[in-house]
Amino acid sequence: MAVASLVALTAAVPLAVYGAGLLSRRLGRVAATAARISTGDLDARTGPTKGRDEVADIAATVDRMADSLALRLRTERRFTADVAHELRTPVGGLLAAVDLLPPGETEDLLRARVRDLRDLVEDLLEISRLDAGAEEPVRVRVPLGAVVAEAAARTGLATEVRDLSEAAGTADGSGRTVETDPRRLERIVANLVVNAHRHGCGPVRVTVDGPTVVVRDHGPGFPDDLLLHGPRRFHTGARERGSGHGLGLTIAFGQARVLGAELLLANAPDGGAVATLRLPA
Repeated sequence: MAVASLVALTAAVPLAVYGAGLLSRRLGRVAATAARISTGDLDARTGPTKGRDEVADIAATVDRMADSLALRLRTERRFTADVAHELRTPVGGLLAAVDLLPPGETEDLLRARVRDLRDLVEDLLEISRLDAGAEEPVRVRVPLGAVVAEAAARTGLATEVRDLSEAAGTADGSGRTVETDPRRLERIVANLVVNAHRHGCGPVRVTVDGPTVVVRDHGPGFPDDLLLHGPRRFHTGARERGSGHGLGLTIAFGQARVLGAELLLANAPDGGAVATLRLPA
């Protein structure tokens, strides 16, 4: 009986280890796919799996869930793009009609509201292009500090810009240059500066240090929900962050992805929101 038991164990243990390892690898593959889907990669699929057991059922369910989410997201993106395109023409007509009104308080109020509506439509169109992956960067070598300072100045908001690269100097006496799309970089910086002024408190400071741009305000900081889940459209977070459409940060993140840059949001230990843009070296 002892010899028979040893023989049985010698044959059974390797088979059990192999079977457990195979099951673990299959479950790990399903878990990895689910993790990719949770991070926004809706093209992730487990694919066909061998067998007809519970693991295969779980893998098929995860793939069906990804298909359903991808279809819903494509429908929402198509709806956003269609609405923005349809609104663009009548909003342009409204803006032209407002220009014909006699000067006065009413005309100024209407002009401001129509321009806000026009900016909202343009933001929705930009988001739809980013969602569709139709944006391609046009890269040229530009002085980073100068581009950031110009973007902050164009907002018309009091913003302190400090270029540490220029202060340190380079071999030719100029600041640091980077190869990027200056139009998209200006868009990101301008959105971050406007967001800091709209939802935070002054002073708002922009610091350029190497390939990194940091925008900081001294307001209540980013809400925890925004830091955890990232920006969401038409959602501005906490009430103390003020009003808005929640599109500025969404566009900034989308343009950063086009540039291959990393955009991080955090709160300073002594208060205030901090947005850090790291361009590719």
